[in-house]
Amino acid sequence: MTKMNKPLLAVFAFCASLLTGVAFSAQAQAQQATPSELKQEFINTQLEKGFTQPQIDAFLAPANISNDVLEAIARPWEAKPWHQYYPIFLTEERVQGGIEFWKKHQKTLQQVSEQYGVEPEIIVSIIGVETYYGRFKGTHKVLDALYSLGFYYPPRARFFRSELGHLMELAREQQLDLSELKGSYAGAMGFGQFIPSSYRAYAVDFDGDGRIDLVNSEQDAIASVANYFKRHGWVKGQQVIKQVELTPGTDASALVWDKKPPKYLVADWISKGVKFAKNQDMDVSQKAILVELELEQGADYYLGLNNFYAITRYNHSPLYAMAVYRLSQQIKAAYHARR
Repeated sequence: MTKMNKPLLAVFAFCASLLTGVAFSAQAQAQQATPSELKQEFINTQLEKGFTQPQIDAFLAPANISNDVLEAIARPWEAKPWHQYYPIFLTEERVQGGIEFWKKHQKTLQQVSEQYGVEPEIIVSIIGVETYYGRFKGTHKVLDALYSLGFYYPPRARFFRSELGHLMELAREQQLDLSELKGSYAGAMGFGQFIPSSYRAYAVDFDGDGRIDLVNSEQDAIASVANYFKRHGWVKGQQVIKQVELTPGTDASALVWDKKPPKYLVADWISKGVKFAKNQDMDVSQKAILVELELEQGADYYLGLNNFYAITRYNHSPLYAMAVYRLSQQIKAAYHARR
């Protein structure tokens, strides 16, 4: 179990909104600015939000640069090919952990599934992939992580400074103790690894205690994951992904998903040389993306439908989305087989 800690933590940060696109001009400006200039920009932004200078100073005072954070963000696990990526998550231990988590929170999962329209196995799988059902929520101080990336990681400095600002607001709204708050190297926290902006936008108080606590309340975390999926277009009961084949001569590199919203219908893909691996009924009027999963030799291809795209809103990597989906199906089958 311990051996899986580091690769798991390396994946935490790539939750839902984390990989939101940043304009090139903004990146260039961030690369030219010094940390001192970026800090002043942050201070000005927070002043405009209504914080006072003493409040901002007190917020930033305990923050420290973390070299571990800066090193970790340079080696994302999603950069690996599928055949090296999926063994991290699709294990018997993780399936068993999912069954135990489902049994423990059966009532909550049923209520949440009915209220938000998201299947229990998807919620369980997300929490399983993100934190091994809460076992590994992260070891980095969230304040230090966002401070380091917001002022000392030029490629995404603007994005992480924005998250740092959200953290300041979140701490005030939910009375968070930042000295104790730990998460991933990119500032994601709790059972479902929400970054501050997602925490503020999608997290819900499901246990009714008047606070939204994604770090300690499993009920809040379960409902918040479901709410995130609902808000990003998940439709309960719909198909997720279908394996396909490419006709000889098809240029896959020009068709594989480019992280942008789906633009082609299933019917369009068929006209482009995509055919289903098995005969099956399919609504050809729905949009889909072409997913390529690299094997040790060759690759497999899939059409990711609306619900698959919804998973990528949690993490933009198609590898992540496929791992979540396959783990969810394994957990579901094993859970119902033992009832």
